[in-house]
Amino acid sequence: MRSQELNELQQKYDNLVQRLSFEQLNIADRNNLQKELSSISEKIKVYKEVVDVENSLAEAKKQLAAAEDHEFKQLFQEEVDSLQKKLFALEIELENVLFPPDKLDQSSAFIEIRAGAGGQEAALFVGDLLKMYSNYALKKGWNAYIIDFSQTDLKGFRDLIIQIKGKGAYGHLKFESGVHRVQRVPLTETAGRVHTSTVTVAVFPEIEDESIIEISPADLRIDVYRAGGAGGQHVNKTESAVRITHLPTGFVVACQDDRSQHKNKEKALKVLKSRLVAYQKEKQEAEMQQKRKELVGKGMRAEKVRTYNFPQNRVTDHQVELTINRLDFIIEGDLDEIIQALRHKEKEDRRKI
Repeated sequence: MRSQELNELQQKYDNLVQRLSFEQLNIADRNNLQKELSSISEKIKVYKEVVDVENSLAEAKKQLAAAEDHEFKQLFQEEVDSLQKKLFALEIELENVLFPPDKLDQSSAFIEIRAGAGGQEAALFVGDLLKMYSNYALKKGWNAYIIDFSQTDLKGFRDLIIQIKGKGAYGHLKFESGVHRVQRVPLTETAGRVHTSTVTVAVFPEIEDESIIEISPADLRIDVYRAGGAGGQHVNKTESAVRITHLPTGFVVACQDDRSQHKNKEKALKVLKSRLVAYQKEKQEAEMQQKRKELVGKGMRAEKVRTYNFPQNRVTDHQVELTINRLDFIIEGDLDEIIQALRHKEKEDRRKI
């Protein structure tokens, strides 16, 4: 099977080399063919390594079975063990080459959280998710910064944007996009009844390569205003906060975390670019898979990717049908079990495409 797949790849490679050598191609077509050639070359390289190790392993097993001397048996067993470990690592590498993960997975991330159905209780839960993601980031050795926020009178948040700065943050957190449903007794509830509220989460990759997307200045409306906050000599005295509206899409981003208007503008533009890249990516995936759910639902109670049930100390992730009875730990940032399950599912899904 491996040999057949390797032969097919080698044939593709040879055909591409022939096309590049003899066909008259424009620059764009030539670049595309060269990229494809490079990709196939990498696959062939890893395939050959896998086949070589498989052959060596089969030979070592034969020698182990035939050996009668105890010392020889021990040596052959050590070789078998070593080759099995090497093969396991190569098969993971081969899978990543054949079914490559999203190139943006290694990026930092922006997380936008908005209160949905449930009023003040939903706004308070936005704050809980802020703490959950910030603590998870710290556990991973990343940094978390609040870029923009709109607070309620009960210290909840109507909406906020967090920047999670660290390699691989987007690859770990992108599955958080969707509607998060919370079931608990609100602080404002006097009769002790459990209420259901929702919060929407959207995760975007931070775009470091400015050439990935270009935005025309004519497509932007930029407004400045006085930053809000808890007080202090700089609050509400200078118009340092920046709001940018992308006119073609209607996307609006704001930043008020810095005292410098220029720095706030830079950060807001970065968030906007990240959101536009995610938007374009979603459109492409929708074309490929036809009816794929939007990145974020409308915030209604019936739409959900995860449910947090406080009375039962239970969290259920509906994307992987995983239930964990440790909500108290998860809300403090212990998300590894859920995120590992989601990443494993994505890996399985890649194999099906």
